[in-house]
Amino acid sequence: MTLLLPTDFSVLPGCSAVSVEVLAPPPKPSPDPGGQGADFGKAAPVGLVVLLLFFLAVGLLARSMNKHLRRVPQSFEPQSFEKDPDAGPRTE
Repeated sequence: MTLLLPTDFSVLPGCSAVSVEVLAPPPKPSPDPGGQGADFGKAAPVGLVVLLLFFLAVGLLARSMNKHLRRVPQSFEPQSFEKDPDAGPRTE
């Protein structure tokens, strides 16, 4: 590849350059088109196992959360003291 420059272009004062050679060769085509080399597709079985373990963990956590939420009372309002007069604050 040759880069043509004007005749009055000079890199150093007093020197004139007509053309400059570019030393970088053009890129070669890849022998592995599309990324389908020796390791293509080997991560799929491991990824499937990891994904299934994550789904199992999420299912077990949801079941545990559901069990704990069933034990939470419907409201946190104070209970009336009419049923048990000793349960209220003491006024002595």
